[in-house]
Amino acid sequence: MRSNALLIGGVVLVALAILVYLATFTVHQTQQAVIVQFGAIQRTISEPGLHFKVPFIQDVQYLERRVLNLDPEAETIVLADQRRLTVDSFVRYRITEPQQFIRVAISEANLRNRLEPIVNNSLRSVLGKSVLTAILSEERDDLMAQITSNVNASVNTEQSNFGIEVLDVRIVRADLLPEVSEAVYARMRAERERDAAEFRAQGEEQFQTITAEADRQAIVIQAEAQRQAEILRGDGEAERTNILAGAFGQDPAFFEFYRTMQAYEAALQPQTTRFVLPPEGEFFRFFRSDVNQRPLEPGTASPAAGAESGAESGAESGTQSGTQSGTQSGAAAPASGSAEPAPATTQ
Repeated sequence: MRSNALLIGGVVLVALAILVYLATFTVHQTQQAVIVQFGAIQRTISEPGLHFKVPFIQDVQYLERRVLNLDPEAETIVLADQRRLTVDSFVRYRITEPQQFIRVAISEANLRNRLEPIVNNSLRSVLGKSVLTAILSEERDDLMAQITSNVNASVNTEQSNFGIEVLDVRIVRADLLPEVSEAVYARMRAERERDAAEFRAQGEEQFQTITAEADRQAIVIQAEAQRQAEILRGDGEAERTNILAGAFGQDPAFFEFYRTMQAYEAALQPQTTRFVLPPEGEFFRFFRSDVNQRPLEPGTASPAAGAESGAESGAESGTQSGTQSGTQSGAAAPASGSAEPAPATTQ
């Protein structure tokens, strides 16, 4: 009898343990539980800890309280500029109404199958009105906000309220089709080359402008310097002429004789010039003995005498050396004497 009582007591304890196990459940802090009885939702438990239910009658469905992720398949979208773009996106959402979620979506797997078309439709609707430059620029944030708003509006309608909140929709990557990418890259390369050519042309224009301005300034500076040099040279020539005029004006006859000697030196070059002229010409007047001279001081040679001796020597030799000798002796005569030569007369 005692063994039967122990057996019965053991069975009762095991049955009670099984009953307690089936009547209790634990809710994790990252979860929320929905109690379902014969398919009807009874209550929702959001507090973590140990909770009770009716065993064999009620079931527990656990739902995530954390932010969930949905990664739809990449879609090919035609943009407003007729470019085909492959868009890969992801969605972040949270279950806010567990009972409504159980009624409509039933499970998270079923929700993914129903939410993915909604997201892709919203992407086509918004991006189909945009161009590629807008998607690749700062306008992309506004487009993403608009897509998120459209998805929220679609999943929270009165006809199909999923009991979720879509937090964000983002684009992982947006790529052109390979053939379109090559065309776009070629056009971008052509645009960059065109910009580079334009920049080079502008630089060349600035170079020509700066060079022309520098050349103009150089010409102006050189002209101004040349003008100043000519002015100074003219002033010097004028001063020289005044000094020479004052010096030679004291004795015109000597001036005439001096200039004639310079003409002889310039005209009768020793190696390049040969004259065949009679000594009676006007050019050789200082070589004649009948040129009038004023009396000289004793011991001073006459220029006419020097010229006459040089002319005779040149006539006897018939060469230019005699003429040069007469010129040199005639020209040296005034320097050797102390008296000024008298004015000479020409025939």
